[in-house]
Amino acid sequence: MAGNNRYDVIIVGGSYAGLSAAMSLGRSLRKVLIIDSGLPCNRQTPHSHNFITHDGETPGAIANKAREQVLKYETVSIQQGIAVSATKKEDGFELATKDGMVFSARKLLFATGVKDMMPAIPGFAECWGITVIHCPYCHGYEVKQEKTGIMSNGDIAFEFSKLINNLTKDLTLFTNGQSTLSSEQREKLHTRNIEVVETEIAGFEHSNGILQRVLLKDGSAVPLKAMYAKIPFVQHCDIPLQLGCALTEQGYIAVDMLGRTNVAGVYAAGDNTVMMRAVSLAVAGGGMAGAGINKELVDESF
Repeated sequence: MAGNNRYDVIIVGGSYAGLSAAMSLGRSLRKVLIIDSGLPCNRQTPHSHNFITHDGETPGAIANKAREQVLKYETVSIQQGIAVSATKKEDGFELATKDGMVFSARKLLFATGVKDMMPAIPGFAECWGITVIHCPYCHGYEVKQEKTGIMSNGDIAFEFSKLINNLTKDLTLFTNGQSTLSSEQREKLHTRNIEVVETEIAGFEHSNGILQRVLLKDGSAVPLKAMYAKIPFVQHCDIPLQLGCALTEQGYIAVDMLGRTNVAGVYAAGDNTVMMRAVSLAVAGGGMAGAGINKELVDESF
């Protein structure tokens, strides 16, 4: 596995976690290849928040600046493409892309994020990341004290309602079907003036992703400025599973604090490993994984 396509580390995914790991490794004189599709999951989000020194910037601007800084390290390069398979070899791994390129490396890092499974509700996908949002820490301040909804059910809905009620007292919970809340939970929500709407949602009326009204299947409509939604996801890249990486009960790649998976030489960092999806946490996870990989390479060669 010699030649120009041989690297110390291949990072699949060139967003915040991948770029952060690449900087750690580049500064450690490691030859690194980042393979990136150029399609980050937050590309529709207009502004990124809760990341000091970058609060309010667009996600693309943060990523572009990071990419520019990372590529100043001569040992780091980026290849646009989509990784489709990886094979364990005696001296590392061989990874192939959709366009037929093959690269090899001693270690692999997957910073590939997750893929949100959009419900088949008209207008939902168009508003996702703009006014239909997932994280109060990333977006909540911008819609504080506004007329807000939550689309969820059961225990998750109850806990999420507690969290969002701290940001607005004009809150409605849409269970989008029969409620699975306990009687005690419903009573607690009632005492906080949080209405529970069980009527199924027919659509989201919006203008270029700016939510105006939630349309219900009984013909009624509820004006809203923002809707929090808890929706399912899958791993955006299935190569870690092909290699035998374990997942948590929630569907995230199981890693230790340095990003190591249960498969020797394979690491993961970012949204594919943690429930808290935030730029700052992705950067932190990538930095830790980069340091962990470098330490492993040092230990193997010293």
